[in-house]
Amino acid sequence: MSALLPLTGVVITFNEADRIGRCLASLVSVCAEVVVVDSGSSDGTQELAVAAGARVMHNPWPGFAKQKNLAIAQAKQPWVLLLDADEWLDAEALADLRALLASAEPAEADVFTLQRRTHFLGTAMNHGSFAREPVERLFRAHCRHEDLPVHERLDTRGQRVRRSSVRMEHDTARNADEYWEKLQRYAELWAAERATMGKRAGVGRANAAFLAYLLKNLVLRLGVLDGPKAWRFHWLHARYAALKYRRLRALSTPRNG
Repeated sequence: MSALLPLTGVVITFNEADRIGRCLASLVSVCAEVVVVDSGSSDGTQELAVAAGARVMHNPWPGFAKQKNLAIAQAKQPWVLLLDADEWLDAEALADLRALLASAEPAEADVFTLQRRTHFLGTAMNHGSFAREPVERLFRAHCRHEDLPVHERLDTRGQRVRRSSVRMEHDTARNADEYWEKLQRYAELWAAERATMGKRAGVGRANAAFLAYLLKNLVLRLGVLDGPKAWRFHWLHARYAALKYRRLRALSTPRNG
């Protein structure tokens, strides 16, 4: 058995019993410890995590950034590998991760980006923006996330950020309807945040965002080659790009009467 790395694997969960196993299996195979912070699952997620070898704690939902920061704060290892329950590392990625941490590179870095590949309804994206999306998921344990209402991100100000070739897999949706509902919630949060900052959206901004997304991902980045399920994924994201600006325009347009 290969030696475990000086890593704390971190996952936040809520009712993820149907997909947490693959995530935790990849983490426990390489991390010296795995921490799961659960916000009240009722489907056996916590029990599955304990059985997989994770240390589990409960915390009522405070928002994505706060929950992730709480989980990171539990780390006893110098490096943190953060995954969502619908993400995992395959055998090749685990080997690449071992090679990375055995190299001289970590001495010159505080944060490494992983290359995230999205899967949608059984189809892996090999083209488009979601085929090799750089995400900051391997970092020193002192790092924390910025507290944003949507698409929280690691605060890398003053940190040494390096790219890695480690690829992370992401099975983004149980079904298309659930995914579209999630994108609509993100659009609402995004628009509300921008509106509080005084941002506005012009009359044609939504349509421009819709067309720009499709041009970029289906044509320029060859997403069309990934097939019909990928086309549906990109169609939903184009609608999401437009919806964000429609919601922002509605919030920032003065009402008469």
